[in-house]
Amino acid sequence: MPELRKDPIIGRWVIIATERAKRPDQFTVAPENPQEGECPFCEGRETHTPAEIFSIRKSGQRNSPGWQVRVVPSIAPFLRIEGDLDRRAHGLYDVMNGIGAHEVVIETPQHIANIADLPAEQISQVISTYIERINDLEKDSRFKYVLAFKNHGWSAGGGRVRHSRSQLIATPVTPKRVKEELIGAKKYYEYHERCIFCDIIRQEIEDKERLILEIDGFIAIAPFASRFPFEVWILPKKHSSDFVNCCEAEFKNNLAKVIKIVLAKLKKALNDPPYNYIIHTAPFRREKAGYWKTISQDYHWHIEIMPRLTRVAGFEWGSGFYICPLPPETAAKFLRETEA
Repeated sequence: MPELRKDPIIGRWVIIATERAKRPDQFTVAPENPQEGECPFCEGRETHTPAEIFSIRKSGQRNSPGWQVRVVPSIAPFLRIEGDLDRRAHGLYDVMNGIGAHEVVIETPQHIANIADLPAEQISQVISTYIERINDLEKDSRFKYVLAFKNHGWSAGGGRVRHSRSQLIATPVTPKRVKEELIGAKKYYEYHERCIFCDIIRQEIEDKERLILEIDGFIAIAPFASRFPFEVWILPKKHSSDFVNCCEAEFKNNLAKVIKIVLAKLKKALNDPPYNYIIHTAPFRREKAGYWKTISQDYHWHIEIMPRLTRVAGFEWGSGFYICPLPPETAAKFLRETEA
């Protein structure tokens, strides 16, 4: 019998389509091998990209070899940093200029495709880079949010060049998906005086059915109302609303270890699937009339990892439901038992 499950944060319903369910080992995907050209991101090819915005280096000067992580502007930005917002009406419609920032984080000087194959120490450097860039972009009063995300694999939007990289996009508005979480978390806090994410963490640790790992102050779970098979969330056990607050070296190193283990499990279990990951954190806070004062108490940053194993079709687009053909309990058990 299919089961409807309600996401406790935003109220979205998903269908766990047990009658369509496959065994976990039937979700492995065939390798994607689009023809790859010369990689512009490898060390020694710094002139093949725009001038770097930021880098973590062992040696050398800007735009030269010797770097560990490098940040450059996107050559095809969704939003551009030059100009004014110019908020205006177009009849009953709201319009503003496409102002923002779009940056590419090159995660390794070596030609390695999957961040899961990098040492945890290198992943920690990537985390440090995210924090550095988000803090810098916050200084621009035009921006309300910075989304850090990764597209790995051709069908996940990763492009033809198989070099591990992620992206940062600063926006002048808070993204709708984040706002839905913010509103749901606030409503829960107003009623219970507790963070809903913290309550989820406590319940998942107690239940253990959807728990993939618990280590070094973090948990990884298959969320109760998973939208996709093998969807994974990584959350810090200690309450924190802002990703940029994880600035202590030990905390970053532990997070890097957890990211590596989870992605290595997905790679082994599913034959290196395409995936997206996103970091949801609280928006920038600039006090004004009606300022939301409880975000630091009611919201909890987290990472969402979504393997691209199924396609969203007409019913999902038309209804807002997601159909997941694998119970998250089954996915979690399979990943727990997969050696990273």
